[in-house]
Amino acid sequence: MTHQNQFALLGSRRFLPFFCTQSLGAFNDNVFKNALIVMIAFRLATDEANFLINLAAGLFILPFFLLSATAGQIADKVDKSVLIRRIKLVEIGIVLFGIAALYSGNNYLCLLILFLLGAQSTFFGPVKYAILPQHLQKTELVGGNALVEMGTFVSILLGTIVGGLLAGFTGEGESGLLWISAVITVTAVAGYLASRAIPSATPPAPDLIINYNPVTQTARILKEAAKTPSVFYAIIGISWFWLLGAAYLTQIPSLTRNVLGGSEAVVTLLLCCFTIGVAIGSLLCGRLSGGRVELGLVPIGAAGLTVVGIFLASVTGGYQPPTDGSIAAFWANEGSLGILVNLTLIGIFGGFFIVPLYSMMQERSAPEIRARIIAVNNVLNALFMVVAAVLGIVFLNVLGASIPQFFLIIALMNAAVAIFVFTKVPEFAMRLLIWLLSHTMYRVKHQGLERIPAEGAAIIACNHVSYVDALLLAGAVRRPIRFIMYKPIYEIPVLHFIFKTSRAIPICSKEKDPAGYARAFEAIEQGLKDGDLLCIFPEGQLTKDGELQPFKAGIEKILQRTPVPVIPMALRGLWGSFFSHKDGHAFSTLPRRFWSKVCVVAGQPLEAAMVKAEKLQETVLGLRGDHR
Repeated sequence: MTHQNQFALLGSRRFLPFFCTQSLGAFNDNVFKNALIVMIAFRLATDEANFLINLAAGLFILPFFLLSATAGQIADKVDKSVLIRRIKLVEIGIVLFGIAALYSGNNYLCLLILFLLGAQSTFFGPVKYAILPQHLQKTELVGGNALVEMGTFVSILLGTIVGGLLAGFTGEGESGLLWISAVITVTAVAGYLASRAIPSATPPAPDLIINYNPVTQTARILKEAAKTPSVFYAIIGISWFWLLGAAYLTQIPSLTRNVLGGSEAVVTLLLCCFTIGVAIGSLLCGRLSGGRVELGLVPIGAAGLTVVGIFLASVTGGYQPPTDGSIAAFWANEGSLGILVNLTLIGIFGGFFIVPLYSMMQERSAPEIRARIIAVNNVLNALFMVVAAVLGIVFLNVLGASIPQFFLIIALMNAAVAIFVFTKVPEFAMRLLIWLLSHTMYRVKHQGLERIPAEGAAIIACNHVSYVDALLLAGAVRRPIRFIMYKPIYEIPVLHFIFKTSRAIPICSKEKDPAGYARAFEAIEQGLKDGDLLCIFPEGQLTKDGELQPFKAGIEKILQRTPVPVIPMALRGLWGSFFSHKDGHAFSTLPRRFWSKVCVVAGQPLEAAMVKAEKLQETVLGLRGDHR
């Protein structure tokens, strides 16, 4: 399978100016936020510092909860490129006010600046994700999201390093505040200049009347999102990730000081590991997705977050701090490497978890309300992050739990939330099984799949070689496929779950089950009327000798009732595999080969009037050739 290198987007004006604007904004937020948090953590008593740090985290994301509904409406109503430029001008004003707050030495005034930065980010949030589908092709969307997440977290990393290091030089007579002021001012101005090169993005709802009531507007869009369960539960999954990330990141300064016995520099090192991990995970996700929204990576990310979170709790819980708080002493101490590795892995699995969810939310949201859907996502993100701050205060300050115990609790909570989401949207588990199959036993290549219509009713007609034909086709074709399949195969344990999830239509002979036969044809007709892409195996059964069996006339009957285009397809290289009937039985021995080469080939679409079973069989045989 070939797909465009995601880094090629960085050479396009459709993406690069926006990427720079977003990255510079994330950098600026984190220089100010982390400098302030580190100064609080190391200059105040432990109890007061814990309270102010969690309050700071809550104040920064509170505007997302209060203002996102309005921000989403504005993003759907106004040209997004114009809106971004206005937001960046506001950022410059907030930065100048922030410099005055830093020099005043008033922690609560600095917390107000964090609130204002959060408000500015609130209005940028819906634009950030809604503009990508307008400027990028569908095949570029996952790669674009991966780069945005990578750029965001690299900027967080750099902002964390700069903010943390400069915070160490803010004592009396030192120049740290001057440098912080210079950095955030220059970055804000650079972000505005970059935004001026972003291409125009036509508003999808210019006549929208804005509802300024955040409660009623959020409820209204949540209702719209709930009409597409995959979008709604993607929002839940994304919001949970931000709760998890906030819970980890907010506690790192206190963890470093009170558990690991480290200095400000160790705080920076730990945060670097997490953010580097997310950047790596996002890019890996883009690479492994192969230009499509690969939901199979989400369960892998969720499982990794739980397992590694438990390991992190165990390693930090048994850690014996060194007497010296320097990075060198921390690095040399037993258990330190385990902490760094686990934080990095949490970031990597987080990238696997978050990139497909964002891409699915963008792809499956109606364009005219996409920014408002993303705004509602930001509302729930904010709510979950406020909950993270509250959980931190409750467990650490009220119940007296240690930070390692808190990490263990949220890791176990992650498992419960993941199971809930995957139960509600079984598509995640189905895609995981497909992804594992196509990345372990088979190496699947494609030819001609661009001939499959991007939308509208159509039927795929393919040869039938093995029990996993449907899975391989579902993994290759970008559109969801509804399979028309022989009922005994539909009912095979485990595979039945997958086929039912993908709304497959079971069918058997009219003689064996007349009522079931009639129901199947009614379901087929309704699916085509709804614009679905269906797939039929016209042989009616698996091949027993590797040769193409005579095509049955059922497809002609389907097309007489509902004429739609037919795309002939062929599977090559599956005969003789573990799931085929070679040597008389499937599943008869352990798999002998892994990474077997399989090819999925699509021919030119045929008009319904041209399709006859015998002629269609010849066409599919020609596509398959001698590659059984």
